[in-house]
Amino acid sequence: MSGKPFAPTPVDQHIGQRMQQRRLMMGMSQKDLADVCGVTFQQIQKYETAGNRISASRLFTISSALEIPVTFFFKGLPGYISDDPHALRTGRISDQTKDDPLGKTESLQLINLYWKLPSDEMRETVMKMMRHLNGAQ
Repeated sequence: MSGKPFAPTPVDQHIGQRMQQRRLMMGMSQKDLADVCGVTFQQIQKYETAGNRISASRLFTISSALEIPVTFFFKGLPGYISDDPHALRTGRISDQTKDDPLGKTESLQLINLYWKLPSDEMRETVMKMMRHLNGAQ
């Protein structure tokens, strides 16, 4: 071992961000996820901020808890080949970018809150308001 402290890589940061995004999309707290995974909420915090690297077995547990395939964590990385069976032939990679609104925590919170509204009528009212505010009648 080199004796150097762990330095998070862009891949570690990306995986942590994807983990946080999915957790928030599901409306889970760090404690909720920690309880399911058998770790402390502080450990979940460290995973999400790339303070600690996630082992393969732990990533598998987290993916199960978040009800997504493990590949979800890698989507959006440069060079990531999509789940599309034709991707290997076409060389197509994920088109998610840092500017993707679905990659932002605020967007995921908005989606989660929208689907928690108790009725179709309330969701339609919100959609009408958003269209009006954006000038898209």
